[in-house]
Amino acid sequence: MSRRVQPGHANHERWLVSYADFITLMFAFFVVMFAASQADRAKVKRVAESVTRALEDGPGRTVRPTKVEIVVGPASGQGRDEKAVNNGAFNYQSEARLAASAQAAELLPSLQYLSVQLKKEIESGKMRISMEGRGLVVSLRQATFFPSGEDTIDPATYSSLQKVATAICQLPNPVRLEGHTDAVPIHTARFRSNWDLSAARAIAVLELLTTRFNVPLQRLAIAGYAETIPIAANDTEDGRARNRRVDIVILNRQQLVNEPAPAAGATGSPAQPVKPPPAPQPQNSHAPV
Repeated sequence: MSRRVQPGHANHERWLVSYADFITLMFAFFVVMFAASQADRAKVKRVAESVTRALEDGPGRTVRPTKVEIVVGPASGQGRDEKAVNNGAFNYQSEARLAASAQAAELLPSLQYLSVQLKKEIESGKMRISMEGRGLVVSLRQATFFPSGEDTIDPATYSSLQKVATAICQLPNPVRLEGHTDAVPIHTARFRSNWDLSAARAIAVLELLTTRFNVPLQRLAIAGYAETIPIAANDTEDGRARNRRVDIVILNRQQLVNEPAPAAGATGSPAQPVKPPPAPQPQNSHAPV
């Protein structure tokens, strides 16, 4: 007599095997994603630290520039978000600042050269060097380079300007010369307003760079801002003195994209050297500007 085979019990817990496999795969996936994000974060941190060291010391250098302010980013003075990078909170803002750091690295050799060559002028407050988003800015204090209310450059400062001209000639970057005044209005026989004076001082620097130090005229541009872009309050004499300046701005390549360029195929006679402005006439300025 044949034996009857008893039907086996159905295994209702087999789904646990598939569930465990799924959980294992998900765990592995998130581990890989976490590891990848940690690697990117570390890479960003290393890049940020590398750029910072380059801005401070330069490759292979151990001497830091004396009293040189390095501003990476907008001209308003906002710096790199170190806390965001160190904590891993890397966002679009910090990414933009790292991009600005890369642009600043383009002009690092010039920053290093000028910070060494102009060490005495920087320490005495006659000149100031800053790295901004638009490029390398060398500020000339009016009290050092120009007599009060005039646009004639003091010959005693030619040696300092020659060092700046040497740095300019070693680069292909365009240069903008920006004149600034304080908020005290001027109205003389030669200068009807602060606009005239700021532009005239920028032209005077252009004339000196091109005729005496052979900087190509086509690489230069001038701008007069009068009192519209102060760097200090105008309610104190010290603040007004800081605002009276000419900024020599060596533009970086990113800023060059926004600069005007000659039209393709345009022809014309070569640019001629600018004639020196007429000698200043006796004037009666209300206050130093």
